[in-house]
Amino acid sequence: MRIAIGADHAGFELKEELTGRLAAAGHAVIDLGTSSTDPVDYPDYAAAVGRAVVSGRAERGILVCGSGAGAAIAANKLDGIRCAQANETYTAHQSVEHDDANVIALASRVVGSEVAWEVAEAFVGAEFIGAGRYQRRLDKVLELERNRV
Repeated sequence: MRIAIGADHAGFELKEELTGRLAAAGHAVIDLGTSSTDPVDYPDYAAAVGRAVVSGRAERGILVCGSGAGAAIAANKLDGIRCAQANETYTAHQSVEHDDANVIALASRVVGSEVAWEVAEAFVGAEFIGAGRYQRRLDKVLELERNRV
């Protein structure tokens, strides 16, 4: 899978670890920064990852910031992005299976590297169910996006 990954300064070290592990697992990883622990603004990296997913350059995206919340909020401002914030595996896979999430935000100041890796694996390994109530609900979410006020 082609995965875009990005982080702010708080998520840099975890992003680096996940990038290596994802590549070792056979994924094509597009690292969109940041490249150090020097302070940066998370919306810039959320936008870069989101645009990579929307454009088709990546199939999924992973964001890492201190809480995961800011990156998720910023990513969800982009049309076509459905970003879930997850610190455990159930939300990671369920957000894809039920809600067709295409980006996930991880909290580097909440989860350790092993949990983050398990969450990332659950996210990239999941597939949207795409039938019945799940498609009906996604269609309603997409309608909300088309009619933003």
